Amino acid sequence: MKGLSAALTFFNLATVCALILGMFAGGLGAATAAISLLLGLIAGLAAYFGTYDPGDADAAVEPRPKGRYAPAFLWIMVAIFAMFALRSFCWLLYIDGDQLMIQSVNNLGDLALHITYIKDFANGTPLWPENPIYPIGHLRYPAGADLFNSLLFLVHVDLIPGLVWVGLIASAATCYALFRWGGVFTIAGFLFNGGVAGFQFLNTWSFADYQGDKTIAWKSLPLSMFVTQRGLLYAIPAGLLLLWQWRERYFRKEGPRAPLPFWVELSLYASMPLFHVHTFLALSIVLAILFVCGNPPMRGQLVTLVVGALLPATFFVWLITDHFHARSVVAWHPGWVMSDHDFGRPGFIRFWWDNFGVFVPLTLGLLGFCGWRAWKKDLSQGRPVPEDIAFLLPAAVMIVITLLVKLAPWEWDNLKVMIWAYFIILPFLWTRLIRGASLPIRVGLCLALFGSGFVTLFGGLAVGRPGFGFANRGEVDAIGVATKDLPLDARFAAYPTYNHPLLLQGRNLVLGYPGHLWTQGFSDYSYINNRLTDLMLGKGDWRREARNLGVHYIFWGREEKENYEDKPNSPRSTKPWELSLAPIASGDWGAIYDVEQTPPGGARP
Repeated sequence: MKGLSAALTFFNLATVCALILGMFAGGLGAATAAISLLLGLIAGLAAYFGTYDPGDADAAVEPRPKGRYAPAFLWIMVAIFAMFALRSFCWLLYIDGDQLMIQSVNNLGDLALHITYIKDFANGTPLWPENPIYPIGHLRYPAGADLFNSLLFLVHVDLIPGLVWVGLIASAATCYALFRWGGVFTIAGFLFNGGVAGFQFLNTWSFADYQGDKTIAWKSLPLSMFVTQRGLLYAIPAGLLLLWQWRERYFRKEGPRAPLPFWVELSLYASMPLFHVHTFLALSIVLAILFVCGNPPMRGQLVTLVVGALLPATFFVWLITDHFHARSVVAWHPGWVMSDHDFGRPGFIRFWWDNFGVFVPLTLGLLGFCGWRAWKKDLSQGRPVPEDIAFLLPAAVMIVITLLVKLAPWEWDNLKVMIWAYFIILPFLWTRLIRGASLPIRVGLCLALFGSGFVTLFGGLAVGRPGFGFANRGEVDAIGVATKDLPLDARFAAYPTYNHPLLLQGRNLVLGYPGHLWTQGFSDYSYINNRLTDLMLGKGDWRREARNLGVHYIFWGREEKENYEDKPNSPRSTKPWELSLAPIASGDWGAIYDVEQTPPGGARP
């Protein structure tokens, strides 16, 4: 774990240092990026030499993989993980002629937003930046992973290689962290999660992403979350490292000291809101239950950790919620997505069976068995709470919370907490329930648990499938040159779509993609959207409308022509700015107009 501790500390502290330096310097540059990476490297080396690893004998849940073929199973899982990582991240964003392409259709909107943030940070915008997709307030997103990628960009690692290498290294870190937390079974659980949707393979004999269907809520974690939500590239291995630390420290401590130095543990936990808020919430639930279950020395250590993390964690939450101005998205919502138009099923049992298959009854059996055994052997005799109960209790609490409370504008996003209950349950499901069964039963249960996810994963990674168009490479580059010398805080009036070339260059729009606005809690953007439409159609006093919206420039390009000029059965823009203003930049890609420009022969408005 020394290498994992070092790598995550480097990633974490380089990002935090960049944030602090960028706030004092008014934005990032090549010098601040290099200094931040150097400080992160020094911290990573200190973490490496300060981490105590109990050794392979205590690595996973069991002392060592047992059985004649156990090492083969491990290397098979590692090979499949490597196959997934290479296919997903080497073709995450790639060039095909004059087009930028992506491998996964799930990533169209997500990757565009991440590139917007990466370029926005790298442009040198003052930190914490204004929201590039909304005209009011600051960025409302835990964009720590994007901030790290911007550092690579500033030290001359191009965007695509930076995205690829962070994805590949994070995949290796995640695979290793999964193994050290729960062994081979937990790696398989990550790769092949699923219910019964994938068993359609027995009828079609065709590999496909059956869980990607819009009616299935429990989608493939690697395809739907790990590749698309870049914060998880850091949050999953870091969260698993902390879970391993707490298990080793409080339940298996045999060495002279805790595995992780306190400052590493504190920095990973306290800064988690900057990278992934829902992981921070899940880890906090684990700490709360450990405090309740622990003895006085253990409680004292946990209090020290939480008190030490309170101020920095609050600062990061304050930062990513627009100084606490973001509207709370937490709401009472029993049933998770069972009442959703797409995800819902005609019956309670049908919903859970289709999505999770035998995982639900096995989990209920696990909780019952471990609870009964703990009561008989430990609790009734006054012994400390055993390891399995201490970790299964927070997993159960997470499941209850996600089933009763909405933690994001879209209920499906409750999975960002639910996956941590899943990760916690997997090791104990194997060691306490499945491993002791006969070989045929073990094989049958593993096929039932992972068969659907296996089909889905390989179907989603189909090599022969063509990629999906993302953006025109020449158009994006030309617009980057055209806007290079324009003020960083300038806001453009343009058509609100996820992959607009201005956004892909990190520039600010009056309004971004509605789907991104909604997931960030902006549910009342229709008024601004209507005013933007009126402006782009040239209705009324368009100059006044532009000033009211905070518009500095009007952009007229391919998307604007298609949606405001050539769209069938829709009003056509009169484009009055073309009659009174000369474009400050133009080309095959379109034109940019300065709305504050003095009209020829007229007074400045």
